[in-house]
Amino acid sequence: MKYNEISHFSHPQHILKFEYTEIPFKCDGCKEVGIGSHYRCSFCDFDLHMHCAIPSLSIYHPFYTKCSFQFFYRPPGDTPRYCNACEKDITGFVYHCKSCGFDLHPCCAKLPMVLDDGEVKLYLHRKVRAPCHRCGRKGRSWSYRSGCKKYNLHVACVREMLVENWHELYFGHGKGSTRKLETRIPSLENTLQTPHKRSKGKVKKCCEMAGLALQLVISAVLGDPTALIAGVIGSLMSRA
Repeated sequence: MKYNEISHFSHPQHILKFEYTEIPFKCDGCKEVGIGSHYRCSFCDFDLHMHCAIPSLSIYHPFYTKCSFQFFYRPPGDTPRYCNACEKDITGFVYHCKSCGFDLHPCCAKLPMVLDDGEVKLYLHRKVRAPCHRCGRKGRSWSYRSGCKKYNLHVACVREMLVENWHELYFGHGKGSTRKLETRIPSLENTLQTPHKRSKGKVKKCCEMAGLALQLVISAVLGDPTALIAGVIGSLMSRA
């Protein structure tokens, strides 16, 4: 559910307003990168993912049928915690299962089980046996896999791509920077491993389909799966 304005316990001094941006921001709730729809206080440069701004008190996830995840505004306990979906550290808002000890970033917890843009359909899996098109390894974190089973992307790998390539842009120019997003994500030619011994036409088609798959997963991981941010994410793929 979307509201034009909300009040939030993490920022009680001002009302947060709904905004849409094509410039990356760091969520002040979960401390992870975001883009697209979010809530913002322009006075304080304070931003929240949609899932962080309007969290559920408790959730259940189909990958963990025996777990009940409770929302925490900071990681419980004194030991470092990591997200069981993307394997990144938990440093802010989190869904935590007390009985099993599992943790999920709010955006990871709400990742759609199916991503479908009409051309590519991707299914979220807890584990897959096929290698990831980004790292070439099997297992690891949750993965999105295409219905044709040709394309597989670890959620962890997509997060690493975003952090590696946006960290310098985001932190190097200040959080309030209005500079447009640059093509910092590596081209698909260097990022996604493509099978050898194919004709140029088939390789190009493979990269195009893999690019569509990557667009879908990036949008979901950033917390805005409904708006694919086609213009921005598309530009990131243009050098493939």
